[in-house]
Amino acid sequence: QVRGLCGTYSWNQGDEFTTPAGDVESNVSAFANTYRVSSDCTVLDPFPLEPCGDFAGRRELAEASCAILHGPAFQ
Repeated sequence: QVRGLCGTYSWNQGDEFTTPAGDVESNVSAFANTYRVSSDCTVLDPFPLEPCGDFAGRRELAEASCAILHGPAFQ
C-alpha cells in the first residue's frame, strides 16, 4: 500500500520506480522528475546524479527527512 519516492516495499525491485501514473521508470532521475510538483523545481539530468554536490544546501533537510524513514513509523 506504499508508493512514491519511498518505493513500494513489495520486495520486488522491478516496481520500485512506479510513477504516479502507474508507469515504471528505468532510472532514478526519470522517476524523481515524475514527482515534481512545481515548475520551479530543477529537472534532474539522467546521469550522473550527485545529490551531495548538486544540492549541498539541502543536506540538513534531507537528513531530517531520512530520519523519519529510519524512525519508529517505518520499523
